[in-house]
Amino acid sequence: MAEAVDVVAPADSPHDAWTLEAVVDSGGVPPAVCRERALAGLTLRPTPRQGRFTVVVATG
Repeated sequence: MAEAVDVVAPADSPHDAWTLEAVVDSGGVPPAVCRERALAGLTLRPTPRQGRFTVVVATG
C-alpha cells in the first residue's frame, strides 16, 4: 500500500527530470505498478529500504 506519493519538477529533482517518489509499505511494489511504470517509460532508481518502508523513485 502507498503511504505517500510526490511528483517533483525537474528543477527541484536531483535527477534533472520529472520524478515520482512513492513510499510503500514493506510488502514492496505490486507487479501491476511496475508494469504501468514500464509502459509510461519511467526509469526506476534504486533506493535503500528505510525501516518498514520502501521508497520508490522513478524518473521520466
